[in-house]
Amino acid sequence: MAEHDLERHVRALLEVLDPEPGREGLVRTPARVARALTFLTKGYAEDPRQVVNGALFNEEHSEMIVVKDIDFYSLCEHHILPFVGKAHVAYLPNRRIVGISKIARLVEVYARRLQVQERMTNQIATTIAEQLDPLGVGVVLEAEHLCMRMRGVEKQNSTVLTSAMLGVFRDRETTRAEFMNLIGRR
Repeated sequence: MAEHDLERHVRALLEVLDPEPGREGLVRTPARVARALTFLTKGYAEDPRQVVNGALFNEEHSEMIVVKDIDFYSLCEHHILPFVGKAHVAYLPNRRIVGISKIARLVEVYARRLQVQERMTNQIATTIAEQLDPLGVGVVLEAEHLCMRMRGVEKQNSTVLTSAMLGVFRDRETTRAEFMNLIGRR
């Protein structure tokens, strides 16, 4: 959908929500919202496999690689309200590693879509598993959901944690425990 189509829909939404949709403060709102939504959902235009594929290296590294505290911002697909948090991603290489910035980029690609946290967690883990063929992958996302804080149950201090454990992270308690310890979770 083109931005001008989004603008038209936002304008229609404002006409329903606000008794004065033509007032000065709202005149340029449809264009601003259209630009913001286009940016916040730009992950649909990006291929996550391409993000990883450009930076694979053969390396005989056999210890866990962890990238933690990756900030992300996404939109809940149920209410189109933000959820924000941190991603922690680990893998145990099998003769191939990926440039560490690519892991953060992969999180960004999936976060910049209408999402549910559970799916996003699995998408990150599955993409890394498919592209690197590691011995295992662990992904933990912790996020605050504005749909829970601003409406509905209005629980201000709630955090949602999701995890996806593949390969040795699922099969070996010691590997999973090492990952959780490294990210500060027991």
